[in-house]
Amino acid sequence: MTPFSNTTGRMKKLLDYFWPVVGLGAVVASFYLLYHEFQGESVGADVWAALKAIPSGHYALAAASTLLAYAALAWYDRIALLHLGVTHISWLFISVCSFTTYALSHNIGASVFSGAMVRYRAYTSKGLTAAQVAILVVICSYTFAFGNVLLGGLLLTWDPALMQRLSGFLPDIFTNPSAALTVGLACLAGVAIYLIGSLQQLKIFKIGRFNIIFPRSEIAFRQLFAAPLELVGAAGIIYFALPEAGNPGFLVVLGAFLLSFSAALVSHAPGGLGVFELLFIKIMPDVPRVKVLAALLVWRLFYLIIPLLVGILVVLFFERGKLAEKLRGDGSADAQG
Repeated sequence: MTPFSNTTGRMKKLLDYFWPVVGLGAVVASFYLLYHEFQGESVGADVWAALKAIPSGHYALAAASTLLAYAALAWYDRIALLHLGVTHISWLFISVCSFTTYALSHNIGASVFSGAMVRYRAYTSKGLTAAQVAILVVICSYTFAFGNVLLGGLLLTWDPALMQRLSGFLPDIFTNPSAALTVGLACLAGVAIYLIGSLQQLKIFKIGRFNIIFPRSEIAFRQLFAAPLELVGAAGIIYFALPEAGNPGFLVVLGAFLLSFSAALVSHAPGGLGVFELLFIKIMPDVPRVKVLAALLVWRLFYLIIPLLVGILVVLFFERGKLAEKLRGDGSADAQG
């Protein structure tokens, strides 16, 4: 083993510890800032009252938004399988696998373990190789990033002043409308290049250590609709849980969700805990903070907690079935022997 490989191994081990520490630090810092944000308010009683004040019809619409989001996530997997030329796996199996994958990875945060491993166990049982599963995971990540870039570009171009809602919380260079418009146009330009590259069947494009893969045009155009659909559904949960008074409208809620959710992912905090809430509350100054917090709790319940509980049950039943198959196979082999 060379000194270089030893150094690389040590760096990898350090990173394995580094990101969980970053995530924990982000959670602690966010809760500290949230504590100061709500200091002097009877948060528990007020939030409970805000939750009870949400109409039952709005809870139903939030539930429908959740189903839309997870249906779009299943489409991510379907698109990746089409990219691989795999068509023999049923929509039901894909939907259950995708739902379980994202239910675990959204909550745990360790997507390599919780996401890739679930997909590996599920899809290899349908005949896919480890290499194919790895490509599937990459394409799904591409689809999610594509949706963020596309919607972020559209929102910042449509309303460059959106970032000004974070004035005083972020440096002026990030909240300046001109800078926001530039970023928005750059995002849309990136989307256009991606689509043109797919139409022209370009090869892999390298930017430093990153490789941009241009899929077939029919795959790219499916991503064009699937990716934003998931984000629209997830943001819809919060939108329907917010009160009508002071509600800035769905597009602002969508922009707040994109920014807060992206920051939560970058923070490596499990489920974006604290980070997501802090940013979202800052972006919604016109809505009472307690009511925003109540809406975010509805989002956590519908988008994270309930899917996590169902996902754990799915994993248990799947592994139980696999164990039963193995025991039956061992029993048949013993009988023949």
